[in-house]
Amino acid sequence: MRLHYFQHAPQEGPGTIEEWARKRDCPITKTSFFDGKALPKLDEIDWLVIMGGPMSVNDENVFPWLKDEKRFIKSAIDAGKTVLGFCLGSQLMANALGAKVSKNRYKEIGWYELKLTKTGRSIKALSRFPDRLIAYQWHGETFDIPKNAALAATGDVCANQAFVFGGRVIGMQFHLEVSRDDVAAWIKSGPDDLTNDKYVQTPEKMLGNEKGFTEIKKYMTMMLDDLAAESD
Repeated sequence: MRLHYFQHAPQEGPGTIEEWARKRDCPITKTSFFDGKALPKLDEIDWLVIMGGPMSVNDENVFPWLKDEKRFIKSAIDAGKTVLGFCLGSQLMANALGAKVSKNRYKEIGWYELKLTKTGRSIKALSRFPDRLIAYQWHGETFDIPKNAALAATGDVCANQAFVFGGRVIGMQFHLEVSRDDVAAWIKSGPDDLTNDKYVQTPEKMLGNEKGFTEIKKYMTMMLDDLAAESD
């Protein structure tokens, strides 16, 4: 199983996914768009994981490589690859499948509850998740659900929290992959996002939730293990 990830900003890497892959001796490669690394060939990868980033999927005039990235994501989905996306990654997936990405009513930054839908609970990769879980969020935009996809998780602050397109293509608006160190780096690199808005938590509250970081790592591992089991 060969895992490739797309990285859009230096501080937004694969987090605990990389730790999981190395424990399994899983080859892991990357395309870092911020320093011009090339896209892989489709036949060189089995899994594609798309990380977050500070830009919008609609910023193609500013970041022209977004067009190539979306085309590659669509090709990977069409080729039957396992494709996972987090935050910007999920928005790129939705957009690549023809759905709109737009500003959410509220910025959502911090720890917030999600609820799995009936479809979400039926997907093998999410089947061991609780019906409700607290996940980490950092976003100001949201995706529409693509045609032929289904809503897998919802929330009060942002309704569309996850979608599934078949059983092995999952876009998640939230973050399960982050560690405390990751969030600390985001806070340092993006202080302008931490405005006094209704659903923007303080750095102290975000970093102080040790149980939260432990829980999301557990859920991330569950998802990866169950996807890998289906691949074996």
